[in-house]
Amino acid sequence: MRHRQKAVLAAIALLLVAMAVHRPSADIRILTHESGDARPHQMQAAVDTGLFAVHLLITWTAKAVR
Repeated sequence: MRHRQKAVLAAIALLLVAMAVHRPSADIRILTHESGDARPHQMQAAVDTGLFAVHLLITWTAKAVR
């Protein structure tokens, strides 16, 4: 039983080290601006928990009211 506990702790430690070296991340981009728009409106957000990271970018073209 003691040997099994040591093996589980070693596996957990190895997993934590592997995640610290290469942290999983997601990069999500939603581009809805017109291609001719030199300065589209945009919103950016990022969340980094230490175990994973998520980056979000949304762009859009604002229609001018005339």
